[in-house]
Amino acid sequence: MTAPEEIVDVVDEDDRVVGRVTRAEMRRRNLLHRAVYIIVRNERGDFFVHLRTTTKDVYPGRWDVTVGGVVAAGESYEAAARRELAEETGIRDAPPHPLFDVRFTDPSTRLVGRVFLALHDGDVTLQTDEIAWGAFAPRTEVERIVREEPCCPDGVLVLRRYLASLVTTS
Repeated sequence: MTAPEEIVDVVDEDDRVVGRVTRAEMRRRNLLHRAVYIIVRNERGDFFVHLRTTTKDVYPGRWDVTVGGVVAAGESYEAAARRELAEETGIRDAPPHPLFDVRFTDPSTRLVGRVFLALHDGDVTLQTDEIAWGAFAPRTEVERIVREEPCCPDGVLVLRRYLASLVTTS
């Protein structure tokens, strides 16, 4: 669960830590920070998608095609990915594998991030403070959601880059 008093690293354009602030201050001032994204897929190739709660501090009530969040102060990307995956979905037995780095900026958030892939076929236990609904869906349904529903724009960017990498490596 996110808390406004959580401490996060502020970074520069080269991803070097230049300060620490509360999560609330980072959001209020839209400071550049670190984040992780985990694409969760099952054996059939379906993607885990979810609807964010309306109480989220950024993009409330939107669909998301990745699991993830803000990297805590002093935390590595890898540790943050494992933590976020476990917190939001209860998945602890699927180690996230790093895929690529990403940058994202809009009026709501500015971040440097790392994208991971986790493969999981077991149960998912949703963190109800952050996820209102979630399930695995085939790629065609995920693409429909991204096209027709209000989605987190950073997650959409991550998904598009991931899908493009599948085409170039096939």
